[in-house]
Amino acid sequence: MSLDLALWIGLGVLVLGMLALDLFVFHRAAHEVSMREAAIWSAVWIALGLGFGGVVFATRGSTAGAEYLAGYVIEKSLSMDNVFLFAMLFSVFAVPAAYQHRVLFWGVVGAIVFRGLFIGAGSALLESLHVVLYAFGLLLLVTGWRMWRSKGHAVNPERNLALRLLRRVIPVTDSYRGPSFLVREGGRLMATPLLAVLVVVETTDIMFAIDSIPAIFAITTDPFIVLSSNLFALLGLRSLYFLLAGLMNRFVYLKQGLAALLVFAGVKILLADLVKVPIPLALGVILAILGVSIGASLWSTRGGAGAAVMAAEPQTAAHP
Repeated sequence: MSLDLALWIGLGVLVLGMLALDLFVFHRAAHEVSMREAAIWSAVWIALGLGFGGVVFATRGSTAGAEYLAGYVIEKSLSMDNVFLFAMLFSVFAVPAAYQHRVLFWGVVGAIVFRGLFIGAGSALLESLHVVLYAFGLLLLVTGWRMWRSKGHAVNPERNLALRLLRRVIPVTDSYRGPSFLVREGGRLMATPLLAVLVVVETTDIMFAIDSIPAIFAITTDPFIVLSSNLFALLGLRSLYFLLAGLMNRFVYLKQGLAALLVFAGVKILLADLVKVPIPLALGVILAILGVSIGASLWSTRGGAGAAVMAAEPQTAAHP
């Protein structure tokens, strides 16, 4: 068995094994995730992600290891923007705290599937058409500029096409039915609002993938590095949400930092054939951008300023 095949198999076994443990052992019963539990699980997922990076360093060399770490940091940082939106969606749909973990678990499973498909398609395109890489670069520049100018997330479930299609295909109950996504009432199958929330979360993550995957392709086009760094960042997304959702009002400059990160990735792609940016330097720039944006955010809100940021974000209440 070749080393690359062994790494692919090891990645699949590890990811599937941890998801199975999470679903069938650690979180079988619906419950409200405490800050302590979220902190412990966040530490576990980060340790696994960095540990796998150590395996990449040891087996594929320092360059591949640095690429993995840079990709992991990019995806992890961009996933913080997902946390903003998830908090608003759960608020708009009034999702009980005990069921939020269930929505995020299946949302992450779906995200893993779609990311795998997108990465596979992107890698195939890049192998056959190098010009696609420049399209990724332009996309990142446009997305970064729009994010910089954005005043917040506009949450309007009524405009979500997948949610509208769901309502056409299957009736939705008027209230939650415990942790169930589907129930049978009056002799007919019905969706619950929890399934409606999952549909919105899933389609929202697909839109985020359009930004994050090209950003990692700015670091490397190696499908294994791109996929593995994505997977380990995604696996910790649920714990990150429960850990940071209550502190989102403190990260007032995070969006500007993420916008700068996307612009940097876009510029790196567009100049790749002219200027080769060493991976350690790119990783240093990424960490510096995040450090400055997070540090400035915490400093500017140290006295309680910015507490109304989340409340000021545009939201649109809607029945699921």
